[in-house]
Amino acid sequence: MELTLHYTFLEVDDHEAALAFYRDTLGLEVRQDVAMESARWLTVGPKAQPELGIVLQSAGVGRSPEDAQTVKALLAKGSLGGLVFEADDVDALFEKVAASGAEVLQEPMDQPYGVRDCAFRDPAGNMLRFNQQAKG
Repeated sequence: MELTLHYTFLEVDDHEAALAFYRDTLGLEVRQDVAMESARWLTVGPKAQPELGIVLQSAGVGRSPEDAQTVKALLAKGSLGGLVFEADDVDALFEKVAASGAEVLQEPMDQPYGVRDCAFRDPAGNMLRFNQQAKG
């Protein structure tokens, strides 16, 4: 049996801010944008990976009121999961993302495990890391 990843989910609290960041700053394609009764199914993804959808889901939707409040509180603290992207030029990407006003968590640096990387928070507080494979 072979598995592939089709969707991954990130909680967001402002779809327009998320859309501007993921589409306009990172250059991801909008795959789906569907308004629903109490939520929005907004999916983006890298052009090079048409089979992968990153769903920017409404924070707390589909959960009990108590759980939704907990998710929103964790999101506000930046304590939920995130994503790791690979880039061909982390330093150039860092400059572009930093210029967008995104919160910088780590400037580009060489890691002992063979990548150069940097990290940011998206507008909702999710952590995003960007790796570049070591040259040579």
